[in-house]
This record gives sequence, structure tokens and C-alpha cells, in this order.
Amino acid sequence: MAKTSIITVQDVQISVTTENEADYISLTDMVKGKEGEDHIRNWMRNRNTLEFLGVWELMHNTAFKGVEFDTFLHEAGANRFNMTPRKWIEATNAIGIVSKAGRKGGTYAHRDIAFEFGSWISQVFKLYLITEYQRLKAAESDPMLGEWNVKRVLSKVNYTIHTDAVRDFVIPVLDVEREKLYAYADEADLLNLALWPSS
Repeated sequence: MAKTSIITVQDVQISVTTENEADYISLTDMVKGKEGEDHIRNWMRNRNTLEFLGVWELMHNTAFKGVEFDTFLHEAGANRFNMTPRKWIEATNAIGIVSKAGRKGGTYAHRDIAFEFGSWISQVFKLYLITEYQRLKAAESDPMLGEWNVKRVLSKVNYTIHTDAVRDFVIPVLDVEREKLYAYADEADLLNLALWPSS
């Protein structure tokens, strides 16, 4: 997974990552702190969920294994039936759900699937999830709202403060005209040493 962003939905921080130019939302984050365990597994045991996942894969994944999907669909609903993200991915070659181990691991799902999972949690949660996701996409596509633009504006403001301080406080105390030419560069070098000392 490449780029990761965070959205906050009803006080829950949820990771959104990009893989193969598609957004995947963390299902693990969505149920973090909820009562009980195995929310994702319980959702995946549901016959309606499996139908949704299977149709999504058939629409978007040419390597999807339909025979294995049919077997799962036939077993769904029985008390003994159990489904996990890893089992689903390995058996059907699914791409809509990604399961990762490790520190930044968890179960991620394509945004279409994540919204469906959100409605399983609650319809209200799903609406807030969609709203925050759309806000994230708007911020990423609008150059005036992006993180890069914020950093650029801060740099511009700090540069103006720096040059104004040199003009008002350093230049007037210098006697030699030649030293005044180097005052801005000397002050910039001093700031660079203060911020990034050599090792």
C-alpha cells in the first residue's frame, strides 16, 4: 500500500490507503473500540455480504475464482460456516479486500466494500464515512487545500518574517556598505545551522 491518509468518522480515526490507483479503507479501524470481537468475520459470514463481495469481484477482477465463491455462497448461513478475510482472499483470489499483518496491518477494503461494511455497522456511520471520504478527496484534488500548499504558504510567511527582520534590525547596525550585501545570506546560514546542525 502506498500513500496513507486519515479521516475521522464519529471520533474514530480511519486509515485510507491507495493501492493500484484505488482507495482502500481500513475495516479494522472502523470497528476499533466497538464492543465484542470478530466484527469483520461476523460480517463476512452473512450470505448477503458474500453475494455483494462476489458480485463486486466479478465486476472488477478477471482472475476471480467463481467456483470457490459458489461453494462459499452455498455454505453461508450454516452455523458451522466461518469466513475470514485471509480465507476469502486466498480461496477466491479476491482483490477487493486486503489483509496485512504487522504494525500498520489490518483488513482494508476497496471503498465500495468499506461503505457496505459501514452500513452493517450502522446507516448513520456509513453516511458520516462517505461524507468524510468525500471531504478527503476534495482536499486532495483542490490545490489550495492540499498539504503541500499549506507548507508552501508557511514557508513564504516565514521567509517574509526573516527578510523583514534582517532589513529592520541587522542592516541598520552595519557600517560597511559591502557587509550589507551579505547580511541576508549570513542570517540565512545562521538559521540553517540552528535548525539543521551538522553531525
